[in-house]
Amino acid sequence: MIEVYWFEQTEADVPVENDWLSPDEIRRLNDLRFAKRRTDWRLGRWTAKLGVANCLTLADHLQSLARIEIRASDAGAPEAFLAGRAAGASISLSHSSGRAACAVTHPEVALGCDLEKVEPRSRSFVRDYFTADEQHLIASSTASDRSRMATLLWSAKESALKVLRTGLRLDTRCVVVSLSDVSLGPDEWHPLEVRCLSGHHFYGWWQHREGFLRTIVSSVQANPPVCGEIPGLFYRTVRHFA
Repeated sequence: MIEVYWFEQTEADVPVENDWLSPDEIRRLNDLRFAKRRTDWRLGRWTAKLGVANCLTLADHLQSLARIEIRASDAGAPEAFLAGRAAGASISLSHSSGRAACAVTHPEVALGCDLEKVEPRSRSFVRDYFTADEQHLIASSTASDRSRMATLLWSAKESALKVLRTGLRLDTRCVVVSLSDVSLGPDEWHPLEVRCLSGHHFYGWWQHREGFLRTIVSSVQANPPVCGEIPGLFYRTVRHFA
């Protein structure tokens, strides 16, 4: 089975200056009108570049990050380039509440990841976006776990839709999440599967930690994600998930 690497950063980890961005990325940043969008965009690029640099074992200075570009494909999915050429890595990005995650794996593997803060979901939300079986799974959870279960299922759907490269343009009920282990214990990665009405079958993992749900879904089976260690040599304030 393949390896998938998980990298996570917060807004506080991102350098103030933009010398780690490529010229094209700086132009893209300058086109963004709203402060929050700019902040989220920089955080996502920073996290993705660190993840790609780690996996490709690039030189540990900011100038090497400027050689990496994270571009949006025609479908909107992020793609990594190194010095203008495909970087040889499949990536997926997600943001939530001042935190960003990037999953990285083999370039031929379709990959989706999602990071979600655990929050209550309304009854109408559950009714509109989940299948009957998924609604039953949420309803049968204990009251204290119901929000986490709904967040978990939603996150897995988001990851699966990224594998399909459709995002939320597709009805979320077209991807059905099944869990072999419904325990919501912290820290450990637990397996999941996603069946698509289109006939696709995906594999994934989920983790609940520090109030966030993390999911990874891929087109082939993968080992539990490896939390990547980001060297402090890139930037003195960089922290890593151990």
